[in-house]
This record gives sequence, C-alpha cells and structure tokens, in this order.
Amino acid sequence: MKTTVLIADDHAIVREGLRTMLESQPDMEVVTSVTDGREALEFAQKLRPDIVIMDIAMPKLNGIDATAKICKVLPEVKVIILSMHDTAEHVHRAFQAGAKSYLLKESTGWELLNAIRTVSSGRRYLSRSIDARELDRQEGSGSPLQRLSRREREILQLVVEGHSSTEIGRLIALSSKTVDSYRSRLMQKLAIGDVTGLVKFAIQFGLTELQQVPQQPPDIQHHI
Repeated sequence: MKTTVLIADDHAIVREGLRTMLESQPDMEVVTSVTDGREALEFAQKLRPDIVIMDIAMPKLNGIDATAKICKVLPEVKVIILSMHDTAEHVHRAFQAGAKSYLLKESTGWELLNAIRTVSSGRRYLSRSIDARELDRQEGSGSPLQRLSRREREILQLVVEGHSSTEIGRLIALSSKTVDSYRSRLMQKLAIGDVTGLVKFAIQFGLTELQQVPQQPPDIQHHI
C-alpha cells in the first residue's frame, strides 16, 4: 500500500520537483499539488491523503493555520512542514498547530523521504539543521501572535495581501462589517496603527511573504 501525499507550495518549481522525487519512490504516490493553504484544506478533505507536505508562507491562508485546520478536521492526516523559515518561533507554532515534522527547504531529498516514512510510522521528525534546544527555550517564551485568535490571524493575512473587507467576507463566510470589527480588534491587540506596521508584522512572523503584498496595500483607515 502506497503512502499518499498532497503537496502545498506556491512555487511551481518546488511542487514539480517534489512530485518528481516522490513519485520515483515505489511506496509513495502524489495525489495532487496545490498553491495555497485554502486549497490544501479543501483537497485534504476531498482526497484524505496520508501526508500533507506544507509550505508556511502561502497566499490566502498560511501553512501553519492551514495545518491547524487540517489537523482539527482530519486528525488522521499527518502534516510535514517544509519551509525556508528556520526560527524557533516558526517551528514551535508549527508543532503547536499539529504538524508531525518540520524540515527546512535546504534539507536533502533523502531527509524528506526519511521524514515521510518516520511520520507515517507514527513518530515526529525534526530537521537536523534545527537546534532542538532553542525550540525548547521558545516553548517558554510568549509570542505576539498568541494575542490573536486564529480568525484574527487569518484576517490579518488577507488584509496585508490587499483583499477588501467584502472579498475577505466572501472567502471566510463573514459579513464585511464583522471583518472590519476583527480588523480593528487585532490592530488594537498588536498596538499597530497603520498598514505598513501590519505588513512588517505579518512578514516577520511568517503569515505572508513580501512578494504576496501588493505595492500599494489598501488604506486601513478606510476600513475601520
């Protein structure tokens, strides 16, 4: 029986490279690949893969919050984070969300295959490049992201990626007025008063990437 894998990454070259490598293995099968966290959740629910390989910085919904949603509704699906982010903050949040493995994109193909087989057997796997001691220290420290609810993080990401309140409401099934209320609340919690500050915060903590932010983000003051 083959281990089925779903790949979630917003870079085509990464998706294609991973698919080629995994499908060369006799015990693995790639069921599909997607480009953002919302698609990852949607297709994980449709296809029920054994493993999801998840990037963190993806549009519409970042990989850590997507992981939390998948692990909540599909506890049998195991998520492996494959990311360029090597900070203890990102690793800690990924495991808190329910990920079973965290690998850096600089890892070898052999290490990814090893992680898939390790996770499939029910164990966790941490990239050899990550200092586990630093991760332990991070568990005892607070993160500004802990001030925000999962819904507030979701809206923060969509705001800095340039979506209007109406567009956000359509994506997450809320009224634009409710979206505005969430937006106002999260800005107060973070003590950030402008869109530039929100963008810097979102990039620093891996909710989005610079290339996913429009050159002229929306004026927050028009929405609150």
